[in-house]
Amino acid sequence: MQLFVVRHGIAEDAELGQSDDERSLTKEGRAKFKQVVRGLRALDVSFERLLTSPWKRAQQTAKLLRPVCNIMPIVTELLAQPPRAELLSALADGTDVTAVVGHEPWLSELVAWLAFGDQKHHDALDLKKGGVVWLDGDPIPGGMELKAFLPPKLLRLTR
Repeated sequence: MQLFVVRHGIAEDAELGQSDDERSLTKEGRAKFKQVVRGLRALDVSFERLLTSPWKRAQQTAKLLRPVCNIMPIVTELLAQPPRAELLSALADGTDVTAVVGHEPWLSELVAWLAFGDQKHHDALDLKKGGVVWLDGDPIPGGMELKAFLPPKLLRLTR
């Protein structure tokens, strides 16, 4: 399977008393992520399935992926917490090309677990807001190969 790990776009700072899961994308975050999506389209990337964190900014990011994914995102709490076996099972039950939208540090932990077999080296992966990681293989610890680490700036420049 091919797995695309997508970090949500730039979000607003939390206001006093605001829950972290309620933060929205900023206007700049939406505009820049639309350019990321154009870059993905230029690379002929499309998703057959899309999983997203229930947090507002992740769901907004997932909706912006519509040009590369013609189905509604599946919302799962598994992407709003550290990765565990249930998330790998959910990924394994999917299609050949799946994307997930979530948050740091959990996405880097997921990538490290899938590509390197453990999560302890996740801090070496600097997944920027709007960045994408492309993995290929079996969604088991150490079962995927890192095909590309695509910073948002690079994707925004891709035409």
